Amino acid sequence: MTDLTAARWLFGSSLAFHILFAAVGVAMPVFMVLAEWRWRRTGSAVHLDLAHRWAKGTAILFAVGAVSGTVISFELGLLWPRFMAFAGPIIGMPFSLEGFAFFAEAIFLGIYLYGWERVSPRLHLLSGVLVAASGALSAFFITLANAWMNHPAGFEVVLGKARGVEPLTAMFPPGWSQEVLHVLLSSYAATGFAVAGIHAAFLLRDRASAFHRAALAIALSVGGAAALLQPLSGDLSARAIAVDQPLKLAALEGLFQGGRAVPLQLGGLPDAAAAVTRWSIEIPRGLSLLAFHDPDAEVKGMLDFPRDTWPDPLKVHLAFQAMVALGSAMAAVALAGLVLAWRRRGVPQERWFLRALALSGPFGFLALEAGWMVTEWGRQPFTIWGVMRTADAVTPVTRLTVPLWGFSAIYLFLAAMVATLLWRQMLQAPAAPAAEGTP
Repeated sequence: MTDLTAARWLFGSSLAFHILFAAVGVAMPVFMVLAEWRWRRTGSAVHLDLAHRWAKGTAILFAVGAVSGTVISFELGLLWPRFMAFAGPIIGMPFSLEGFAFFAEAIFLGIYLYGWERVSPRLHLLSGVLVAASGALSAFFITLANAWMNHPAGFEVVLGKARGVEPLTAMFPPGWSQEVLHVLLSSYAATGFAVAGIHAAFLLRDRASAFHRAALAIALSVGGAAALLQPLSGDLSARAIAVDQPLKLAALEGLFQGGRAVPLQLGGLPDAAAAVTRWSIEIPRGLSLLAFHDPDAEVKGMLDFPRDTWPDPLKVHLAFQAMVALGSAMAAVALAGLVLAWRRRGVPQERWFLRALALSGPFGFLALEAGWMVTEWGRQPFTIWGVMRTADAVTPVTRLTVPLWGFSAIYLFLAAMVATLLWRQMLQAPAAPAAEGTP
């Protein structure tokens, strides 16, 4: 394993682990606030217990997310010092603001956890709202930094160094709004479906549980709405990529030969050596229509760019197809839930739907990981698109294989501990009467 490969695997595994907790940190506070709000409005003891349990779960996940995020901050400097030396003066602002948002989230989470009966009801509920807002802001600022890496702006390169830095321009590069929207929606959809899937599985065992029905109603409302909006956000992101990063779009779609009226390829395996995607299903003019809303629009292929700037089309295309397939499945389940809830005027109870929801519970986090891989693999071989190659950003330190396996073992241990603690929280759920917590 080369030093570059080891560094990428170490940093990539750290991010793959942390991104799950980052997404939960964005969405779970929303659930606990909605549960408390419902309790204060209706007096439902089920929602009060639900708010307490979700707050405890949020604290557990926040603690692990803080640890893994701290590791990443050190890895940025240790594994990618050349990147930080170049990019730090340019995008230091969103990194700093992300830190402020993180500390604000920690402060207000403390008030929320220990403020029951110690502060006024309005202040306690407000502290929960601020936890949710701080989590979203944290994701917002760190996504701005990633957006800049995909479309660097706000500086000029003079003799290999950044000059004429404009911090606000760098902080809000072209395409930032689409990427931020997509990340936030994916966080709400992934967490909402995971939580709803867990409670749907418990409802299959105990259909009379008001606790699990109340939890399902909140989680599915947030996660389902986000899942239905996600395809629209994906369309905005794809159109921005088509304009700003046409090579990445070509890799996403496994498109080697560009032109006009380009078909959309479903599935298939791109072969970079032969410059062809085999065994795909083509929808005539589909890619031109989706990318530019014009069935006759011109779309560039990978052959329109130098080969030494190509990302790996096989990895990028498969990750993109997985993300789209999982997101589409979630949207279909969310739409079915919306129809059933409208007919029932309440939480869907059909066994087939609960099974589908339990099965699709992990889809959001799988799609989130696939989408992150699309973003990062699709930018290769550059760390900063068109400015700095990944090979030029890596540390000169060698022998990273041992830290790679060591951190992987730590992450597996933390994941097991978190799963155990959360599972115990779920098993202690009360067997409340069916009528008490009916939404």
